[in-house]
Formats: sequence, C-alpha cells, structure tokens
Amino acid sequence: MGTEPQERPGAGTRPLAGIRVLDLTNVLAGPFACHQLAHLGAEVIKVETVGRGDLARNLGSDPELSRKGMGISFLAQNAGKKSITLNLKDPRGKDVLKRLVRQADVLVENFRPGVMDRLELGYERLRSEAPHLIYCAISGFGQDGPWAHRPAYDQIVQGASGVMSITGDAGSAPLRVGYPLADTVGGLTAAMAICAALNAGKRGAFIDVSMLESVLATMGWVVSNYLIGGQTPQPQGNENPTSAPSGTFQCADAPINIAANKDEQWVVLARHLDRADLIDNPDFATREDRKTNRLRLKAELETALTRRPARDWARELNRLGVPAGAVLSVPEVLSHPQVVGRNFLGHFEETGDVGRPIDVVRIGAMIGGERPSVDTAPPSLGAHTDEILEQLGYCASEIGALRAEGVI
Repeated sequence: MGTEPQERPGAGTRPLAGIRVLDLTNVLAGPFACHQLAHLGAEVIKVETVGRGDLARNLGSDPELSRKGMGISFLAQNAGKKSITLNLKDPRGKDVLKRLVRQADVLVENFRPGVMDRLELGYERLRSEAPHLIYCAISGFGQDGPWAHRPAYDQIVQGASGVMSITGDAGSAPLRVGYPLADTVGGLTAAMAICAALNAGKRGAFIDVSMLESVLATMGWVVSNYLIGGQTPQPQGNENPTSAPSGTFQCADAPINIAANKDEQWVVLARHLDRADLIDNPDFATREDRKTNRLRLKAELETALTRRPARDWARELNRLGVPAGAVLSVPEVLSHPQVVGRNFLGHFEETGDVGRPIDVVRIGAMIGGERPSVDTAPPSLGAHTDEILEQLGYCASEIGALRAEGVI
C-alpha cells in the first residue's frame, strides 16, 4: 500500500517558498517577472546600481516620490523584495554577486545582450560558480539576430510586433496600447519559463526571453489569420473581427461592450431589444452576413440601446446569457466589489521612504481560494545590503570598507 504524498512547506499560496531569486533587472519587464515570483513565495533579492538603483525609482506620476527614489513605477512591482546595491564593475562587487549566486536558484537580468559577458558575469561564467543556476535573460529581441543589440523599450516593441498596426481604427491606427503591454507580457513569459525550469529540478538552464516574440506569441489569432488564412490584419477599432454583433455600442449614458458571438445569443439580444425584425433580415441571417454588414447592424441596435443606461442593459443581457459589460475607468473597476472582494490589492502601512501608506496590485491568480501576497513593502535603495552581506560572511569592518570605497 502506498503512502500519502507529503505536502512540502509553502505549497499553498507560496509554492516557491525556499527559492532564492537574484533580480538584476530594471524598469518593468524584469521587475514584473520577479514580482510574480515574489508573490508566489520566492525570496527575491534586487541587486541595484550603487547610488542610482532601478531607473523606475525615478519614474511615475508623483514627482516627490520620484525625487525620493521611490517612484510609483518602482512601487508598482517591487513589493516583497530585498534591495542590495553593488558596483558590478568592481572586482569586489563581482565577488559579492558570485557568492550570492552560489546560494541562489535563479538569476534574472534584462541588460542588452553581451553586457553581462563583458562584466565577466554571463551565464557560462556564473554556471561555473553554481551549476544548478537558472539564468533568465530578458531583452527586446532575443540574444541573437540582426536586432539583438538594439535598445528596446515597450513602445519600440509594440511598434515592431505589429500590435500598433492593428490597434485603433482606420482613422487612428497605428496606436499604442494604453499600458506597457510588451514589458508586461515579456515579464509574464519569463516568470512562466522560470517556473517550468524550477519544476525540472536542479539542472541549471539558460532562458532567453524576447519581448518581441513574447508579444507575437499572444497574437495567435491575428498571426494565424495571416499565416493560414492569408488575411493581412487590419485595425478594427472596438469591433470583434471574428463575429457580429460583437464590439462596443453606445447607450443613453455611456458605451457598452456586447459579445453576441453565438447565433442563439444574437437571437436573444435582438428580441430583448425589441428588434426581432432583424433576425429575419437576410442581411443579418448568418454570422458571415452579420460580419459583412456589421456597421449597419450596429446602427440598428443602437436605436434601441440609446434609450437606456449602459449598466441597465448589461445587467439584463448577462441575466439572459448574452455577454455584456459597461466600459469602466480604472478607478471604477478598482473600487468594484468584484475586485475589492477578491483581495486583489495589497496594502502597506509602513513604506519607509515613501512616507505614507500605499496600495499596490498583487498577481492575477488565486491558489486554493487565497490570493498569494508578500509581507513587505517595496524596499528603499540598498535597504538590505548589510543584512545580506552579513549572511554571506562579511564582517562589519569589511562592509564598512566596501561602502567607503563605493563597492556597495
């Protein structure tokens, strides 16, 4: 008879408990990847440049916080991490990193390809220190290819990936997506690949994450319509190119999204709007007919929808099985019971240099009915340097000398 499997420590909302991650990244894609890992229970040590730290510390909509080195862009994805400052150009700084690597499971960096090798801290060099190391390099275009050494921020990748060419409508495209899509998708791709490598055991791995390819991988429907269907993707605005009526419609007070993608949903929608006459109209008889004549159909439906508020229609249509929803602002959705009631936001009273309580987002998953979370607020620059060096065996006088000479 077999025995029951033993649940390892942290297997609930902290499945990565006991994993140490070195976060050598800046701004968003890399920090966001490590943000996911921290919330899943990993110990994340953020290795930052002496005196400056992550560029995101100086970015965000609050100039005072940016001046303090605790910019909102930094606060957004660095909760739960520890911060140590190191000069990686100094041999003593390199030595500290190598000592950290020996005790780490994962290292994540998002320098341009070749930078870590020039510092003599690339994968092959660090693997000699720690054969088990999972080394994840995030870059705009990957570690090789004709664009490999180009600088790449989110907007550059959005443009290069084709995303901007299909965002907006015929009159407004190309248009940037309203948040850093490429950085975020690149970060999620990195976190997924790291978790997969960790699952494979202590074997070591080099993970090459391209933000460009990460975005293209999420564009499966659009890319496949071109590769398989021969259809060059075009900007569709708020219309769903795969179905109709499916898109954004004007109501009496605000727009509403309706996705009547199934024939039966279309019939229910038309009847509820007292436009059953449209069901028998040959121009709208099939899905393809409705797609071909989508703008005429939209105008017909809006004759009814504009008589009442968006949220009334959304409530009634959802009750009938027709997917619908009001178009909310960011403040509206963050205050909605659907978000508030699922413990999505993390609150920190003690925030060091910030000087006031803050709320930040957690990760978009529940495990066993609970939201993974971290216990500590985003760290001040170098806040854990002494603590980490002491753990590595440095004495107080050695730490003092390193600080005096700008190594930490």
